[in-house]
Amino acid sequence: MDLSGANGAEPVEVVRGFGTIAHANAFARRYVRDSVDICRGAGMDAKAVMAAWGTFGEDAEVDGAGDDAWRSATELADFAARPAADAEERNWRILDPRRDEDDDEEEGEE
Repeated sequence: MDLSGANGAEPVEVVRGFGTIAHANAFARRYVRDSVDICRGAGMDAKAVMAAWGTFGEDAEVDGAGDDAWRSATELADFAARPAADAEERNWRILDPRRDEDDDEEEGEE
């Protein structure tokens, strides 16, 4: 979900194709973690990071998993308080199921 409204009438993008709830949860967590860190500027405290993320960031939800779904609210304060320890914490692209679709298309072109 684009919190900035920059996507106009399409503020929500639906990503499908996750093999498991754990896969979807890991993707959503890393996606939000990356968004928070992108909104972090030098010298910003946690409150300022949260304000920037709420204005310019992107949130994610896992639908259809009930109580097993990861929710950004459970970790958002921690994300704002401390930058990611390493790049892996932010690497949602490696978990993106759309990546597999792109790989399949490239193989078909060869």
